[in-house]
Amino acid sequence: MLTLGIDCGSTTTKGALYDGEKVVKTVITATAARPKEKMQWVYDQLMNDDVKFVVSTGYGRDLLPQADKKITEITCHGKGAAFLSPGIDSVVDIGGQDCKAILLDRSDNIADFMMNDKCAAGTGRFIEMMSRILDCPIDDIDAFTEGKSPVEISSMCTVFAESEIISLLAEGIDRGDIALGVIRSICRRTSFFAQKIRSERAVFFSGGLARFEVFRKTLEEFIGLPVRTHPQSQFAGAIGAAVIGYDMAKRKK
Repeated sequence: MLTLGIDCGSTTTKGALYDGEKVVKTVITATAARPKEKMQWVYDQLMNDDVKFVVSTGYGRDLLPQADKKITEITCHGKGAAFLSPGIDSVVDIGGQDCKAILLDRSDNIADFMMNDKCAAGTGRFIEMMSRILDCPIDDIDAFTEGKSPVEISSMCTVFAESEIISLLAEGIDRGDIALGVIRSICRRTSFFAQKIRSERAVFFSGGLARFEVFRKTLEEFIGLPVRTHPQSQFAGAIGAAVIGYDMAKRKK
């Protein structure tokens, strides 16, 4: 038996197949302005006769008519993080347009959470802005900032920070130094947010930015706790949805 989890976020839509022990397959696509179409695409890519239960999550979770269950992204991210990294007690997720901090209890259920979806600062959108201005592909962030000295970025509003970055470039400041300064500003802001949920053990870092070591190390420095990631951390929401779906399918059976 397989279960399918689909997580439709503001930037990307992810899908994961789960067989009760491991993640069998994942797919990802840009959400763009067509969340319903992209959820259907993920469904078509992964659906087969062995899939017995489908769970949708994320902003577009209500857009897939084939879903057997629709579950909030907070619940799915928590479950997916616990599956990918047993022993954690909290999750920090930096998404395309929001940031989530989730506290788990001993049974890996949600004990508390906080969510910032009112400001683009500290999200993937902020990094996209930085990448565009500094002419640095997002996928090259680790190499771009290696060995650099961070410049202090005082503005955390995306609009003002953009002006500040342009001014720093006009002063001849190294682009890598500016990029590292922006990353530290984001991680500092995220740590203030995350520390409010009072985690005590390891923190799992999910979302697209969790692919980059510079973010993980900087976040760990500011939070003051071990920060873990996983090669599939960007799929945490979809994986959590599939894991929950598997439990539901077993009970239904």
